[in-house]
Amino acid sequence: MKHFAELITRLDQSNKTGDKLDALSSFFHNASSQDQIWGIAIFSHRRPKRQVNTRQLRTWCQEKAGIPDWLFEECYQSVGDLAETIALLLPPPQAEHQNSLSQWISELKALENQEEEAKKNFILSAWDRLNRTERFVFNKLITGGFRIGVSQNLIIQALAKHLGKDKSQIAHALMGNWDPERTKMETLASPVGMTKDISKPYPFFLAHPLENPVSDLGQIEDWIAEWKWDGIRGQLIQRGNQSFIWSRGEELVNEKFPEILNLVGNLPDGTVLDGEIIAFKDGMPLSFSLLQTRIGRKTISKKQLQEAPVSFIAYDLLEWEGQDIRDWPLHRRRAHLETLHQSHPHPRFELSQRVDAPSWEKLAHIRQSSRTNLAEGLMLKKAESPYETGRKRGSWWKWKIEPLTIDGVMIYAQKGHGRRADLYTDYTLAVWDGEQLVPFAKAYSGLTDAEIREVDAFVKKNTRERFGPVRTVKAELVFEIAFEGIQDSPRHKSGIALRFPRISRWRKDKPKEEANTLDDLKALLKQYGG
Repeated sequence: MKHFAELITRLDQSNKTGDKLDALSSFFHNASSQDQIWGIAIFSHRRPKRQVNTRQLRTWCQEKAGIPDWLFEECYQSVGDLAETIALLLPPPQAEHQNSLSQWISELKALENQEEEAKKNFILSAWDRLNRTERFVFNKLITGGFRIGVSQNLIIQALAKHLGKDKSQIAHALMGNWDPERTKMETLASPVGMTKDISKPYPFFLAHPLENPVSDLGQIEDWIAEWKWDGIRGQLIQRGNQSFIWSRGEELVNEKFPEILNLVGNLPDGTVLDGEIIAFKDGMPLSFSLLQTRIGRKTISKKQLQEAPVSFIAYDLLEWEGQDIRDWPLHRRRAHLETLHQSHPHPRFELSQRVDAPSWEKLAHIRQSSRTNLAEGLMLKKAESPYETGRKRGSWWKWKIEPLTIDGVMIYAQKGHGRRADLYTDYTLAVWDGEQLVPFAKAYSGLTDAEIREVDAFVKKNTRERFGPVRTVKAELVFEIAFEGIQDSPRHKSGIALRFPRISRWRKDKPKEEANTLDDLKALLKQYGG
């Protein structure tokens, strides 16, 4: 536990990649094998199942610290993180401990069938033996993930260096449904351990946004263009006469898409497809909002299957007849994919069609029709490219269309989390409906640190009302909001929901009276809505 707490401290103290890699390397060098495995699991979103709820933690902390509910709430709103708030409020420890990270996790897991009083006694005893940083880590093991800017790629780099293995091999080893309790560090990326798990997906190959002129890519004949679909990236796996559907977030989603699972079972054994799960009907994609109605549901009703049908649009073949073919050039993988699509038809099996054009200028013109096709733009893939690991520059590019924009007035503000826990960074924007301002979107990103501090000062000087962590502010600041899509939403007061809203710029040049109207939003909905 001490090594992991030290790791968390070092990771939180710097934003430099080199410092973070040094901290991870030190942890892998000093921690026990089982603590190393659990450290990897925690950063890979595999924390142990929660055995104590946040209400209990909060209540027990208040009792231990002897503070009233209102004071705890004020502290919580100031800090912005429950685990950290509790760690700061508790009195100093009365004893020491020698438990490792894995031992603490084992004891937490043992609480599963315990009565509340037994859970309380254990938690209080643990708090009495842990220092402040260790308490924070311990609380986070219970409440949720660590927001300290550690990407999967950083973990892969540090672990590859520690084990002396290739990064792509480590990335593949960390995919899938591996269990930190049954996995040994020395076998994590071994060929034997890798082949035992027939459900294991491959690391996804991710594209970079195209920033330079498209003509810089060279001859258009060297590239394959496809629509960039707006769905859930996934891999379909058929191995050992078993079927698996993995999302890019490394979630096994078999039960959420039964019609896709049926499609996987129709594939030849030893096949892995990469593509997009998308709402689809009558040969056409449907809006992402329909797909959202099925996300998060464990059981799907017949009505939902009818109202929000889904298909799988395949755009790559990663494994063929049990052979990993990712090193084949794309044009060869695609030829086999086209053959597979023809020889194993299924009503939910679609092939991502090529978007052909004689020149980049003609392709740019076709790209403008993306929203008509319910696509986000185009994918550009070098025909000779292998299927790589992670986000690599050069072979795959996403050439998205420009976002839609609307100017809104900030009417509410709320503090952020982590290093921004003491700054108002989360804003609610509104448009005009006659003489009234109607909220239509929330935005959490897009401003510079200097702009955030300026807005924070404005919020603190111009607060009108407080509703828990939310402040109503003087309607004055105007921001341009960029978004990828727009749709009807009876759950929102405006009747409209935006897809991926974010602040594109602060309109200091525009008074609040010149912000957009609800009619402007409705016009965009009519033109581009799904």
